[in-house]
Amino acid sequence: MATDKEDIEYRKQVVQEYKPDVERLIRYLPWLEEKSGSDVSETYTGSGIGEHSITFPVFDSTLLGFVKEVQRTKLLDKNYRYVYSRNRIVTKQDELRAISRSDITRMDILKGILSKYVMGGMTKGRMWSEAVQDRIFLNIVKKMKENLEFWDRPFS
Repeated sequence: MATDKEDIEYRKQVVQEYKPDVERLIRYLPWLEEKSGSDVSETYTGSGIGEHSITFPVFDSTLLGFVKEVQRTKLLDKNYRYVYSRNRIVTKQDELRAISRSDITRMDILKGILSKYVMGGMTKGRMWSEAVQDRIFLNIVKKMKENLEFWDRPFS
């Protein structure tokens, strides 16, 4: 059984591991807050494409910047499906509940949900828009920031 000192050391280690990556994502919080509940993609319909081809989404440039930033971090977990099965996360409500309950020791849950939407959006673009519209990205970044600030100095 871990002692209090070992527990505190583990939490400090988590802060040091994730702090640089979370700091990179914090700058997107105002945009994620502003865009929550709204669609951040449009369907390209130029040149009569709908008549002759499959339409495709065009995303907000800030959303694309956020996704690229996440991809450059250690926050992506290719095994996110295990996080979902291990924590019995099935619905969007389960995701939101898991996000709100995740403390510094459960950063794997936040990473898993973030990974599902970022990686899933590579093949199903609507997932990125859903994650903004349903406040998934916003809640994850806010919770990560809150967890790290609790165990470290506040971020700017």
